[in-house]
Amino acid sequence: MKIGIGNDHSGFEMKQEIIRFLQEMGHEVIDHGTYDTERCDYPIYGEKVGRAVASGEVDRGILICGTGLGISLAANKVRGVRAVVCSEPCTARLSRQHNDANVLAFGARIVGIEMAKMIVQTWLDAEFEGGRHKRRVDMIMDIQNR
Repeated sequence: MKIGIGNDHSGFEMKQEIIRFLQEMGHEVIDHGTYDTERCDYPIYGEKVGRAVASGEVDRGILICGTGLGISLAANKVRGVRAVVCSEPCTARLSRQHNDANVLAFGARIVGIEMAKMIVQTWLDAEFEGGRHKRRVDMIMDIQNR
């Protein structure tokens, strides 16, 4: 799977470890920045990854900032993105199974690296269930299109 990843300054160090983790699992990773710990604006990177997902450049996206909240809000402004913030694996699994989330966000100040890896692994392994959930996801996308 091709995965786009982005972060702000607070997520840089965790991103480096998540990239290695993803590559060890055999995924191709496209790094959309930022590339150091110098203070920066998270909306830039949320949008970059969101656009990469929406355009099909990557299959899914992962975003990391201090909490995961701000960067996910930016990504969700991109048409076609369904970004979720997860701080534990159960929500990550359900976000895929029920909401067909295509962007995962979490906070480097909220979860440790081992929890982040569990969240990522669970999210990547989960499949969208479709059925009644597809109708609801379609309803969400209809809101965006109005």
